[in-house]
Amino acid sequence: MARSIYITSAEGHTGKSTIGLGVLDALMRVSSRVGVFRPITRSAVERDAVLELLLAQDGVQLDYDDCVGVTYDDVRADPDRALSTIVERFKAVEGQCDAVVVIGSDYTDVASPAELGYNARVAANLGAPVLLVLSGRDQQNQAEQLGTTTARTPEQIVQIAALAVSELAAERAELFAVIVNRADPDALVEIVDSIRTATPVWAIPEDRALVAPSMRDVLHAVDGHLVRGAEELLEREAYSVVIAGMSMVNVLPRLTERAVVVIPADRSEVLIATLLAAASGTFPPLAGIVLNGPFELPEPVLRLIDGVEVTIPIVATDLGTYDTAVRIMGTRGRITAESSQRHRSALALFQTHVDITELTIEMGLARSKVVTPLMFEYDLIGRARADRKHIVLPEGGDDRILRAAGILLAREVAELTILGEEGDIRARADSLGVDISAARVVSPTDSDLVARFAEEYAGLRAHKGVTLQQAADTVTDVSYFGTMMVHLGLADGMVSGAAHTTAHTIRPSFEIIKTKPGVDVVSSVFFMALADRVLVYGDCAVIPDPTSTQLADIAISSAATARQFGIEPRVAMLSYSTGESGSGADVEKVREATALVRERMPDLPVEGPIQYDAAADAAVAKAKLPDSAVAGRATVFVFPDLNTGNNTYKAVQRSAGAVAIGPVLQGLNKPINDLSRGALVDDIVNTVAITAIQAQGQQ
Repeated sequence: MARSIYITSAEGHTGKSTIGLGVLDALMRVSSRVGVFRPITRSAVERDAVLELLLAQDGVQLDYDDCVGVTYDDVRADPDRALSTIVERFKAVEGQCDAVVVIGSDYTDVASPAELGYNARVAANLGAPVLLVLSGRDQQNQAEQLGTTTARTPEQIVQIAALAVSELAAERAELFAVIVNRADPDALVEIVDSIRTATPVWAIPEDRALVAPSMRDVLHAVDGHLVRGAEELLEREAYSVVIAGMSMVNVLPRLTERAVVVIPADRSEVLIATLLAAASGTFPPLAGIVLNGPFELPEPVLRLIDGVEVTIPIVATDLGTYDTAVRIMGTRGRITAESSQRHRSALALFQTHVDITELTIEMGLARSKVVTPLMFEYDLIGRARADRKHIVLPEGGDDRILRAAGILLAREVAELTILGEEGDIRARADSLGVDISAARVVSPTDSDLVARFAEEYAGLRAHKGVTLQQAADTVTDVSYFGTMMVHLGLADGMVSGAAHTTAHTIRPSFEIIKTKPGVDVVSSVFFMALADRVLVYGDCAVIPDPTSTQLADIAISSAATARQFGIEPRVAMLSYSTGESGSGADVEKVREATALVRERMPDLPVEGPIQYDAAADAAVAKAKLPDSAVAGRATVFVFPDLNTGNNTYKAVQRSAGAVAIGPVLQGLNKPINDLSRGALVDDIVNTVAITAIQAQGQQ
């Protein structure tokens, strides 16, 4: 039977979608079959946004229609019959899953005071313990401005918790835990200590960016359209509204950070002044501009705007000033499947303030022996966060690096230094809506560091005739600068390559970091995350045609990397023949390498030469090598050359739908890792986490 959890609240606008995302994310770390269910929705026609958000998460394999119970109309018409339908439909989902996240009703304008009681009744009949979500904000009788409200005191929250818990008890619902969401950041400990239950209690602080509407939300609210500006910046949050119905000199002092500026469409001079302020860097960064009124911008004004780089979103609406302001003020932020930045921020907030391990243990979920790609990636983040290391990112001019940095900092995966000119880097991050305030930004032309690095590099390369002046020129290159930071202990590791070649990224490490004692070569592995397990492939990226000695090095390094990341190494030295069945120079190279591995690491399970099918398939292994401890069970696959390895990992990636994580460099004294120039933001996040874990192993 699946382990289920019922997420409900005592009022509306508590942020259940954030909690639902976090719980779903936590459960997917330990289970490969997690489902979601929505017992009550607003409409049978309009799709439920929260349910769609959860179903869009990687790893949830259910259809929308199967995950819906009944509507509010069904409940009002016949509560008992509706409950029966909910239970029936839930059981169908439960039968397909190891765990199910159930999201209670939303307290809409058709809700009744008995709504919590009915949710409790549903939870009791589903056999799902309740995760009670309380709001840390006072949402009654407030003149809200873009989702901003007053913080509740711990005493107020305790009173609400007591009433809600008693109502759950009246319906025989089991309380699993309490989460106070949107809590006062300065009172988290006091809030948790004040709520005395026999169950876990967590508090998550208010994050203004999660409750504030995005410019896309504003655009929809005013029935507007994008006139100019970057489409991607519509995801930027709006924190306040400035009504620019006055002269230019009076508007400018009233501009505030992340404000949406409402300008009458016939006030071109105010529009131009606001655009200049947004681009100047001397005024607070704005969220966007809304032009209101049924007026077209004059052609000379449009020509002027088109002549400069305008990225700030400019939205036009036919509404009057009052209606425009009212609609914007009443707009709330939402996490949707499309709002990737907000989605990542919500997960980071949950992971930082909720004990994921305690949550899954309380649910009675043991860690599955199956390891899915998602589970492996989640484990990387968790392990990196457990002992944070300092990673340098040399390519601060790449938007992917900045977006990844925002995620890494929000999730507290690592401390970061980003290379680049500080003003440019921070301005670009702000324009992308990315918070990198916790990162250190260092210029690769910083005179003090360049002098220090040049002296060190000149000493290291003196045998090559490198002068101090030549060294000073060399170390201003971002790859050399970042590598010198690692070498001198100013950072624990480096990740680069999103905008540079592999050679450009790793050449400095050969010259400066060098290899570990007993290791002759730097090589690489890919973690190949299949549907139910993770394998290690090496070397698929660095050494074109390794000798038998180098092949043995690769095998030993790959086994060590596998063990460091929780994979028990059983090494297959691959060839086109198995055992003693073949001959030839290529087979002999693998045979010699296998003998060297056994000599150097007698306790390491290794088999070679062996064909891939005999290494991976138990049935083939039984026929070809029935007495082998590796055949049919290999976890580390060592390829005889780069041609074979690179093609094989790509074939498995594309044909079997595996997630390839890497390349991960191994053999260096300190961790340096290379990115593909086509790397996605998630690839960068994973590589930084891997680098941080490697740095943990340097202690």
